Amino acid sequence: MARKQARRRKQKSTPSITLPKVRLKRFLTPVFAMAIVFSTYHLSTRLLDRDIDSLEINGPFQRVTPLSIEEAIAGQLDAGFLGADLVAMQASVQALPWIDQAAVARRWPNRIAISVTEQVPAAVWGESGLMNVRGELFVDSAQHLPAELPRLSGPVERAGDVARRYLDVRERLIPIGLDVRTVSLDARGAWQITLANGVDIRLGRRDIDQRTDLFVGVVADVITGRAADIEYVDMRYLNGFTIGWKDGANAPASDPDEGDEEMLASRGDQ
Repeated sequence: MARKQARRRKQKSTPSITLPKVRLKRFLTPVFAMAIVFSTYHLSTRLLDRDIDSLEINGPFQRVTPLSIEEAIAGQLDAGFLGADLVAMQASVQALPWIDQAAVARRWPNRIAISVTEQVPAAVWGESGLMNVRGELFVDSAQHLPAELPRLSGPVERAGDVARRYLDVRERLIPIGLDVRTVSLDARGAWQITLANGVDIRLGRRDIDQRTDLFVGVVADVITGRAADIEYVDMRYLNGFTIGWKDGANAPASDPDEGDEEMLASRGDQ
């Protein structure tokens, strides 16, 4: 009797563990649904995809031909209408010389539309390079250089700086009737500008912004009235500038400190 009671106590003291009921349906239903959606998508893609039947290419076509654009993306057309990588096509077209921007789109049911804009040359860089209106060098060696374009030159890594200075100075001179023909930056960092009327502006290597402000604010007015008599304007003075007249005389247009000319000669500032 005692053994039976001890056995009953032992049975009562043992905790029971109840495992939760796992309903596989809760997990399998979303999995099946995702599989159906995935399969339907790929099946629809295969059924709807078709070969690219035609290309629609729009643009000004002054420097680029539709044939060159078609050849640039020829290797990507086999992917089909839906499988074609439009981003890769766009990159291939924009990599062509003289192409500035390109847009590629699908046109149902089996046509690819491409629109391009060409670069607009705004200046000649160096011997035969061309810059666009944003001051970017887009052609290193052009066969034809428009004679009416201004000419910029300097170290290749400073091309952006030269272009920005040209645009800044020109924007400030145009309202007073002057224009810029050339802007050059030599290997030592000296700047020189030649105006459309042939007058050279020597800015040197130091304080370029301040010297440019002085030229635009003071000297430019002198040039507008007597450009035919002026050969150059030297802005490389601490307290003024010098005008070089075509009759051979160098007339200071301000009263620079004594020794400015000696300082220029000794430091070799050009």
